[in-house]
Amino acid sequence: MLTKILPAPALMIALLTALIPATANAQVTRITSNPSALILEAAKVSAGTDLLFVSGQLAAPLDPAKPMSEVKSLDEMGDTKTQTISVLGKIKAILARQGYAMSDLVKLTLFIAPDPRLGKLDFAGVNEGFKTYFKTPENPETVSRSAFQVGALVGPYFLIEIEGIAAKKPGKDKKPGE
Repeated sequence: MLTKILPAPALMIALLTALIPATANAQVTRITSNPSALILEAAKVSAGTDLLFVSGQLAAPLDPAKPMSEVKSLDEMGDTKTQTISVLGKIKAILARQGYAMSDLVKLTLFIAPDPRLGKLDFAGVNEGFKTYFKTPENPETVSRSAFQVGALVGPYFLIEIEGIAAKKPGKDKKPGE
């Protein structure tokens, strides 16, 4: 049996050539049947796409100088809409530090606790806060999303926790704030 052995440089070129199409074609496909919908039906992330997994984030106190350990009431944290905006702002900052933008988010998972002042979950407040970051002139994109009602979060004054997944083509760096 005769076997042809490729020299190391030729083998390396062949391997790189085989990998380039996958990287060049890396992409995110946003799937929706209703373009005006607040969230996507799905998002497809192709092989070769860079992914960033953002851990669950919680709101900051309304007074940025106040440490969380000194917060003594829900009034110091804000309602569900205010907390949603705070959490999404933290996620935006995390993404920016890693070279991603809010438009790179493909999936968010929301954990929402009932607001004791209302005696129920404030899902409308969540959506109002969400609208400040998605389907806007600054970020016309939106994400696939799941939302869960939970009995409580890690602290008594938190009403929402959000975790996310962002995806982008390799080497597609964004400037902070994009």
